[in-house]
Amino acid sequence: MQTQTTARPNGANGAGNTLATGGGAFKTLEQFIIEREQDAPGSKGQFSRLLRDIAVAAKIVDRDVRKAGLVDLFGETGEINVQDEEQKKLDLLAHEEFVRALRRGGEVCLIGSEEHAEAIPLLFDDCQGKYVVLFDPLDGSSNIDVNVSIGTIFSIYRVPDDHVGRVTMESALQCGRKQVAAGYVVYGSSTILVYTTGNGVNGFTLDPSIGEFLLSHANIRTPNRGRIYSINEGNYNSWDDGLKRYIKWMQQEDPDDPDRPYTTRYIGSFVADFHRNLMKGGVYIYPSNTRDPNGKLRLMYEANPMAFIVEQAGGRAETGSGPILDVEPQALHDRTPVYIGSPSMVEDAIAFLSGERTA
Repeated sequence: MQTQTTARPNGANGAGNTLATGGGAFKTLEQFIIEREQDAPGSKGQFSRLLRDIAVAAKIVDRDVRKAGLVDLFGETGEINVQDEEQKKLDLLAHEEFVRALRRGGEVCLIGSEEHAEAIPLLFDDCQGKYVVLFDPLDGSSNIDVNVSIGTIFSIYRVPDDHVGRVTMESALQCGRKQVAAGYVVYGSSTILVYTTGNGVNGFTLDPSIGEFLLSHANIRTPNRGRIYSINEGNYNSWDDGLKRYIKWMQQEDPDDPDRPYTTRYIGSFVADFHRNLMKGGVYIYPSNTRDPNGKLRLMYEANPMAFIVEQAGGRAETGSGPILDVEPQALHDRTPVYIGSPSMVEDAIAFLSGERTA
């Protein structure tokens, strides 16, 4: 990302620019959080502290990712996680760093992580914290060893107001509409934290020279349509016929549609693919198939937070049979099909799946 010395209005990629470290004005994540807190009458600062705890954990994970090749953090731990996947060393380290940061802050009663079979209670008796945090500590683990962008995804819920006593997993099993915040961090050519509290989407780039996240993408709006589709086409033969027709339609030339054929871009890190499509316009698809009839992405700490973000940015997120945010979870590690991104492109996908369109 290029640093600019003057602000400019939002462009086609949805990224407003307010970052200027070359002598101009800039705003840190902490300043931004404090300003938003002042706009919320009666706020006691607990939620703001929670967001800052997450940002600190992200900085620590970023540090570990940057030096992984030098201190033997590549490769597997030798363990199989709850997802029946080989656990990477950095997966475990990122999980531990986020749990440590959230435990230290005291605002969270319960944590759910992709790397842990059960929810993790932080206070066993009468919890004084108000929040439940669910997260994928290091998305895109298969790319860790080859220096491809990876990330963290997080989702925040309030403990129900009528709850008393010990907070259990049932407190975490809320539909995505009840999220109070969601976000992700991309550890790539630069490290970017993007989040929403239901009042728009903003992105912050880590300036390693001062150790601060600076507001770099204000009020992100995703384009109505893009030219990118992201899907693992190796699974083509196991897809629904409607999805096959949609993919073929995107690949066809059309003299009346200068955007087609679309371009395939699939990194294999959900965070990285999602972030690119959010900024440039596009659709990300991880459908159900014969091997994964419920899809592969986890509802609670992958699909729900990204759906909240994309809807706040003007996009759309569907399972193929309804909005992701309306799904009622049954278990912490539930999976779901995902169609997410620019609203017109997701609408096209749903039309092909339903049979409303065939070409």
